[in-house]
Amino acid sequence: MKLSELKPAKGSVKNRKRIGRGNATGQGRTAGKGMNGYKARSGASSRLHFEGGQMSLARRLPKRGFTNIFAKEIQIVNVSAIEKLGLKKIDIDILYSKGVINKKNIPVKILGNGDLNESVEISAHSFSQSAIQKIEKSGGKVIYLW
Repeated sequence: MKLSELKPAKGSVKNRKRIGRGNATGQGRTAGKGMNGYKARSGASSRLHFEGGQMSLARRLPKRGFTNIFAKEIQIVNVSAIEKLGLKKIDIDILYSKGVINKKNIPVKILGNGDLNESVEISAHSFSQSAIQKIEKSGGKVIYLW
């Protein structure tokens, strides 16, 4: 096979339909757009959420709740998840690498859900009272990152 002999696969290349080039072509006069109306106009295409003038779904549904723009985003890690890691020293980099948290730049709070049997040194931004009790009861240490 030579470079000059290369051809596209049969049926893969088609000539485009040239509309509005006279009645003899079969696509003249209205150019395949039918009679008058919105879709016959140039540049006319309805919005994705347009329902033909019917009240749109977004406006029919009731509004509910609100979004607090001042809310601080915090990642939560339970003591039970720390127990599963089985490490002596835990910080945010380790939690991120093990897949316990999703982002490094968002603060982490340790909660006291679950049991802790081994002593662990944990570095995080904040702790719940129950988490501090469980960590210190097992002989561990709490280190605040703030």
